[in-house]
Amino acid sequence: MASSSYISLMDLASGDMFNSPQTPERISRVMTVPVDGGITDDGDFDSLSSECCEKTIIVANFLPLQAQKDIKSGEWLFSFDEDSLLLQMKDGFSSDTIVVYVGSLKVDVDSKEQDEVSKTLLEEFNCVPTFLPPDLQKKFYHGFCKQYLWPLFHYMLPMCADYSNRFDRLHWQAYLSANKIFADKIIEVTNPEKDYVWVHDYHLMALPTFLRKHFHRVKLGLFLHSPFPSSEIYRTLPVREEILKALLNADLIGFHTFDYARHFLTCCSRILGLDHESKRGHIGLDYFGRTVYIKILPVGIHMGQLQSSLNHPSSSTKVKEIVAKFNDKKIIIGVNDMDIFKGISLKVLAMEQLLQQHPELQGKVVLIQIVNPARSTGKDVQEAKREIYETTERINDVFGFPGYEPVVLIDRCVPFYEKAAYYACAECCIVNAVRDGMNLVPYKYIVCRQGTSRMDEALQIAPESPRTSMLVVSEFIGCSPSLSGAIRVNPWNIDAVADALNMAITMPGVEKQIRHEQHYRYVSSHDVGYWSQSFMQDLERACKEHYNRHCWGFGFGLSFRILSISPNFRKLSIDHIISVHRRTCRRAIFLDYDGTVVPHSSIIKSPGPEVILFMNSICSDPKNTVFIVSGRGKNSLSDWFAQCENLGIAAEHGYFIRWNRRSEWETFPIAIDFGWKRIAEPVMQLYTEATDGSFIESKESALVWHHQDADPDFGSSQAKELLDHLENVLANEPVVVKRGHQIVEVKPQGVTKGLVAKKVLSTMISSGEPPDFVLCVGDDRSDEDMFESISNTAYISSLPVSPEIFACTIGQKPSKARYYLDDTVDVLKLLSGLTGASSSTTSTSNTETEVSFESCA
Repeated sequence: MASSSYISLMDLASGDMFNSPQTPERISRVMTVPVDGGITDDGDFDSLSSECCEKTIIVANFLPLQAQKDIKSGEWLFSFDEDSLLLQMKDGFSSDTIVVYVGSLKVDVDSKEQDEVSKTLLEEFNCVPTFLPPDLQKKFYHGFCKQYLWPLFHYMLPMCADYSNRFDRLHWQAYLSANKIFADKIIEVTNPEKDYVWVHDYHLMALPTFLRKHFHRVKLGLFLHSPFPSSEIYRTLPVREEILKALLNADLIGFHTFDYARHFLTCCSRILGLDHESKRGHIGLDYFGRTVYIKILPVGIHMGQLQSSLNHPSSSTKVKEIVAKFNDKKIIIGVNDMDIFKGISLKVLAMEQLLQQHPELQGKVVLIQIVNPARSTGKDVQEAKREIYETTERINDVFGFPGYEPVVLIDRCVPFYEKAAYYACAECCIVNAVRDGMNLVPYKYIVCRQGTSRMDEALQIAPESPRTSMLVVSEFIGCSPSLSGAIRVNPWNIDAVADALNMAITMPGVEKQIRHEQHYRYVSSHDVGYWSQSFMQDLERACKEHYNRHCWGFGFGLSFRILSISPNFRKLSIDHIISVHRRTCRRAIFLDYDGTVVPHSSIIKSPGPEVILFMNSICSDPKNTVFIVSGRGKNSLSDWFAQCENLGIAAEHGYFIRWNRRSEWETFPIAIDFGWKRIAEPVMQLYTEATDGSFIESKESALVWHHQDADPDFGSSQAKELLDHLENVLANEPVVVKRGHQIVEVKPQGVTKGLVAKKVLSTMISSGEPPDFVLCVGDDRSDEDMFESISNTAYISSLPVSPEIFACTIGQKPSKARYYLDDTVDVLKLLSGLTGASSSTTSTSNTETEVSFESCA
């Protein structure tokens, strides 16, 4: 049965996607104030509603529960699934943390029973079920998740409709609808001021937006358990921007490996234009004033559960059966889901190659492949299964003989105690998936090979005997980087995999022991409790500034995001600045050019007629002293603003300055030797030749290397290298090397925009016209010098009164400015307002008496 949130999809889709009846009764919202006797209308929820209790809300597609209905009584029977990662990760939480689970059941519950089931699960298991309508569940999970996202995130493009589904807008809308239902259930049980929400995996990537829209300061983390594909693959996704923006509404995003995180960051850079930086060892993305942190840590296993399985009587019995059945044969174990990405057929082919290359191993080595039931259905899964059986049958026919089968397929649901027995007996474990998010099979194998006292008895080995294990793992699975002693292979190279298997089973025992000990130390110390504790610690750190900043939500649908700013950093009110402008008499206005008056993205770099009109109007007011302060050359700026007679221009960051069109250019007062250009230009030329799309701009006082037309990632990487290179070769020269927006610039020391502001303001003061209004607008790092310079002016004792100062940066970012505007569109609105104010001031001044003018002055 659908929830009310599923029926209300104003931001997501036009019209009803599915015709569903009304939701069952909502679960009472967890209260955040003490209530005598707890919540009485829906049951006793004291444990969840206590004000002092901090909850962690764990959200996943499925709840960590097993459910079945008693045929005779008709009652539902529920129990925790001890194998569930969601349950095991509680080991990393403090003992006083209440854990609430939100997710779906793996069984269908009749709509008439949903209210009662919801109440039972909340009271007895702290679980909040999301009952998705069957049609929605099919399109959401089996449609969009398993048939589209899963293959795409595992590098399988829908090139052919026969083997994979192409993007379906209805399935995407179902994905959003399901995510909205999950968000509504979280809202019902969350206190955003205290609780933490941890969302798991690719099924719920849109959920952060729905939750952030309701709770602007929700403490939200998301861990992606699947691979994140490279940008070339991800960019084929028709809703690529929507998913990225949704993920960025989390405070912390976790990945198993650096490769997955790197791919995500590259997609953010290429698609959204966001750069990341390392902050004291933590990777962060600045997103509208919020820092979205990236966590890289592979999940671990539950040591206690594994050891309990090894001590289970059934495991000991099974070990004895395996030893008796395979006698002295060396066992190679493989455990995989029936999935096209697990590489089972490639593994079997490698076994065939091993027996062909080493006939002496026939009858002495056996591959036992346990095949877990498939999690999805489709033609591709059926064909993969058929290929595995055909290949296995052929190998057994060629290399087998009575009493010996080289490949043993176990295609059924195998309980873990039985898998543990196979792990304990295996000489080698092979995991050669062609793509896998993490895969914990190698970790489990290592722990089982370490054994327990009861397992030692079953295997008839002495407790003090050395332990050994060997791993052959694909380089394309998430656990591979953490297993430094494993033999890494390319699963597509069957010869190399066969060689790796031979190396693993023939390696000297001492080396096997060393590798095993190395792996066991890591696996035992980086278990699931360590993983969850580390993630939660980073989530707490990522959220600690939530209530120290102002937050505003804006944007529609999946474009919704939070604007987070410091209480002392606010948007410049155009109405306010115009009001101040009108009551002041001497004004200094400094404007950056690129990124401020003209957007960086504009192909046409010259100012438009609207800008020229605004400049002429503002400059026509005799009370205004206006300067364009830019890093561009003087010839370009003087040509572009030739129609602005009273406009001052500071070119090349102030190396050249001109007060108006009638005055001569003044140069920087200190004599400068430009011999450094002969050193810097050849270095820049090397990087230009190596970086397609880059070029050198030679100014009279500076050299600039531009890379805005180069590949974003390569250009950025080359810029970092060039910066370091130039700093080394120019270490003894009187220059500074700075990196700006898609540029690397070398210019003389002391030449800054701050000196321009200081010179103009000092001249105004010395001429008896001290400013009472100072406005400075810029977007780049070079403009920070101006912001600092005009702020210091307020403390010059010679001024009769402190001026009204407006230092304004473009965009949300750390800055010395106290104000911001969003973009160049806002700047033009500001100039338009100043134009109107200047025009009215000019017309009024024509009617003022000489006495009133002097009093103002």
